[in-house]
Order: sequence, then C-alpha cells, then structure tokens
Amino acid sequence: MLNFHKEHKNLVLTAGGVFIALSILIAILPAFQMQGTEPIPDEQPLTANEREGLHVYVAENCMACHTQQVRNIEMDKVWGDRPSIPSDYFYSKKRMDVWRQSPSILGSERTGPDLTNIGKRQPSEDWHLLHLFNPRAVVPASVMPSYPWLFREVDSAYMPKDAKVVAVPKQYFNKPGKKIIASYDALRLVDYLKYLKQTDMPSGDINDFIPALKKIQAARTEGGAQSLDGAKLYSQVCAACHQDTGNGIVGAFPSLVGSSIVNDDNTETLIKIVIQGYNARTDYGVMPPFGDQLTDAEIAAILTHERSSWGNDAAPVTEDDVAKVRQYVEMELNK
Repeated sequence: MLNFHKEHKNLVLTAGGVFIALSILIAILPAFQMQGTEPIPDEQPLTANEREGLHVYVAENCMACHTQQVRNIEMDKVWGDRPSIPSDYFYSKKRMDVWRQSPSILGSERTGPDLTNIGKRQPSEDWHLLHLFNPRAVVPASVMPSYPWLFREVDSAYMPKDAKVVAVPKQYFNKPGKKIIASYDALRLVDYLKYLKQTDMPSGDINDFIPALKKIQAARTEGGAQSLDGAKLYSQVCAACHQDTGNGIVGAFPSLVGSSIVNDDNTETLIKIVIQGYNARTDYGVMPPFGDQLTDAEIAAILTHERSSWGNDAAPVTEDDVAKVRQYVEMELNK
C-alpha cells in the first residue's frame, strides 16, 4: 500500500505517471487521430489568401469568443446544416511542419456566434469589413470589440490605388474628406471567414445525393432480381461515402474493411442500419435511410458484396433476411 504522506518519492512518481497518462489520452492520441483524417470529397483546400487570413484569425485570438464546432444537440442546429466531424478541419488543422502543430481554432467559449458556417450565413465582404471596424454598425447589441488597427484613415484626395474603402455610416465615422480603408490583414481575415462553410454531406434527400438510385429504380422492371450485381449496386449507391475500396474516409465515413458489424454472424444490426440509416453521436457523418429506396433483394446483394470483399469473409445475406428485419422495423415504428 502506498503511503503518500511519508513516501514522497512515490507521491511524485504517481503524480508524474498520472500526468503522462492523461497527456497521452487527452492530447497526444487525439492529435495523432486528427492527422489521420481525410477530406470530404467536395471539401476545398484553403487558398494562399485564406490561409493568411487564418493566421490573422489566430493572431487576433478570435477563438477566445467564437467556436467552430457544431455539436449534435438541438441548440447548435442554428449554426450549421449538421454536427461537425473531424474531416471538416482537414485543411485548416493540417500540421504546420514537423515541429509545429496547427493552431487551435475550435474555441471553447460561445460569447459570440459559432463561425462554422459564417461563409454561408454572411457571404458579403463589405458586411464583414464594417463588422470588424465597428460591430455596432451592423449588430447594435453586439459586445464584440472593434478592430480599428486593421483599418486606416486616409485623405480622399490621396486614396491609394486599389484600396478597399469601407462604407462606414456617418454616426460611426464623420470626417469630411476622409475615408476608412481596409488593411491587407483585414482583407485576408475576411477571406478566411468567407471560406468557413460546411461541406455538403448526404442528407435525407438521397435521390439528389446519389443520382444512380434513379437509374437503379428505373431498371428494376427490366433486369429483375436475377440481374442483381452486388458489386455494381455498391459502386452506385455506397461508394460515394465508403469508397470503392471499402476503406471509407477517415474522420467522415467509417471503413467497412474488417468491420465487426459488417462481419457479424447476426446480420440484423447491419440490415437495420441500411434500412433505417444511422445517426449515432460519433465522429462520423449521418448515414441516410435506404429502406424506401432499395428493395430487399438489392439490399441483400449489396450487403453480400460487403461481407465478401476487401478481406471480409462472412456468410451471404438473403432477401428473406432483409424482409424479416424490414418487417420488424415497420412493427417497431407502428407501435
């Protein structure tokens, strides 16, 4: 039994061990996991100007008041189309070099509104510049401080070439013959803020996200169950997220390779996920339901392909298996 009152060496070693363990669990492991994420297919990298704007954002400590993370709770729905996932930060959180980690931009305070989707909510450059010069000019009740050092007051007769003039209302700036122009840093900061838009993910409107489903549904009367090709159906319906390799996209869509759910002898959970969709509070995007889009035979063909590909070696899924689970799901919904 350790006696921390008398054995100070043990106290120091234990405290040090706990500190190291917590550091690994809370800081080091998440950092390594973050570096292993991949971008969402349509996600755009930051341009040179936008990345400079990110550096200005960090230098001005904007994350002290603003977050960039939509939580999977009701009160956060106003800030984004969906909860944030690791892949959302693939480009902005890339490691700067071997020795320097990317700057922390997620924030922890919600003194100001979340900025995850500010580029969609407010795409106007003029609005952002005026807001930075004096937030009360556009949001009367704002508690955000002004950033006058990001702007310059110049004589109208000696306006620099290509200067960006900020249209400031007279009650906030009224000096005849003078204008307010945005500095280089202000323009780059606005470039970064306009970049902040959530990348579109699969939604409930599956036909729009996966146009191939329309072709599949139209071809049913021609091919019938005998012509079902699980690999082809998977490529048309599932590969957009889970990829042709089945590896998914780290930080966005889970891998099917070696998945315990995909390879489980009991296929009920796997079938229910395809029929009902999946929206657990995890690090992955929402999977929409396919029960109304695919027949029992089509779902069986897709799942059989998944369970026999990429090194997976599990028994086939039959049309009867899917029908039984679908009947159970419908009974649960009608209770």
